[in-house]
Amino acid sequence: MFTERTSVGLDVHARSVAAAAIDGVTGEYFQAKLTPAHDHIRSWLSGLPGPVAVAYEAGPTGFGLYRALTAAGVRCEVAAPSKLQKPSGDRVKTDARDAVHLARLLRLDEITAVSIPTVDQEAARDLVRAREDCRGDLMRARHRLSKLLLRHGIVYYGGAAWTGAHDRWLRSEAAPQLSLPATRMAFDADYEHVLTMQARRRRLDIAIEEMATGSEFTPVVRRVSCLRGVSTLTGFALAVEIGDWHRFTGNTIGSFVGLVPSEYSSGSARVQGPITKTGNTHARRLLVEAAWHHRPQYRVGAVMRQRWEQAPAAARARGDEGNRRLHSRWVGFLHRRKRPVVANVAIARELAGWCWSLAVMND
Repeated sequence: MFTERTSVGLDVHARSVAAAAIDGVTGEYFQAKLTPAHDHIRSWLSGLPGPVAVAYEAGPTGFGLYRALTAAGVRCEVAAPSKLQKPSGDRVKTDARDAVHLARLLRLDEITAVSIPTVDQEAARDLVRAREDCRGDLMRARHRLSKLLLRHGIVYYGGAAWTGAHDRWLRSEAAPQLSLPATRMAFDADYEHVLTMQARRRRLDIAIEEMATGSEFTPVVRRVSCLRGVSTLTGFALAVEIGDWHRFTGNTIGSFVGLVPSEYSSGSARVQGPITKTGNTHARRLLVEAAWHHRPQYRVGAVMRQRWEQAPAAARARGDEGNRRLHSRWVGFLHRRKRPVVANVAIARELAGWCWSLAVMND
């Protein structure tokens, strides 16, 4: 229940903040155009009838304002933008109206707040997402290089691409076939970009490995790594992206990562569509990729045993149970002739539940 006297909505942008406040006693409205400086916002809030509660939407400006207001003793809610209720007939959108709308929703307790990470958690998340961006940059750089060669009829037939043998072929056989200086310069630029991205990815991998072995996320990483397809990098990324696993249950974690089917039902008709793809995009991609590892026959290899040695006995047993269950689900889907991509998403949704059960387990 809303207990403060004044509810404040802030529409925060990089260079401006639209502010609106509603006095619950007198019904008076206060509106202002502020700068993003925290001191300026706190100064304006101090002139309002107290106590004051503030809400603003989560966005690219981060959580610095939340931490500054909380440190000043002001209750602050960071609203999930996708959960804000908006009138369907409202066709006018301005910063001032958005701020008033937030203030009204806060007074009605209709704000769905996001989970605020700690400073250390946010730093770890930044590192993981930097590695994710580097992976995408490397993939695009490789595509540019391979398509440059393809346009000149140069194709590699010696096995899998981007291996040591492929790299030697690029330098010793592919490059000499480009006779024109301009084309050779384009090849050298693309090849150098690939090497740069590979070196950057290795540096980030080493940093993540070090952080995963000695941080607050280490116990969670070791437990979830008992599942197939969840390496140290994947486990650490899931840990920092999800944050507080206790917010969810085995059923709701799939909804958070957008792996549940959408639904359009009315009356007795029930229609389900593709997955919602809402929530955390990074965690969803990791789970979908990890789910493919459960398709082959399940055998406990040396890599899996090495991960199990670092996890508690209960986590090892739970991980083995999950691996067997997920593989049997794959077998059932294939027996029913389900499309592999559809089956894999279903496996990923269940894998999210298994990860949750390991993450909330006590050491």
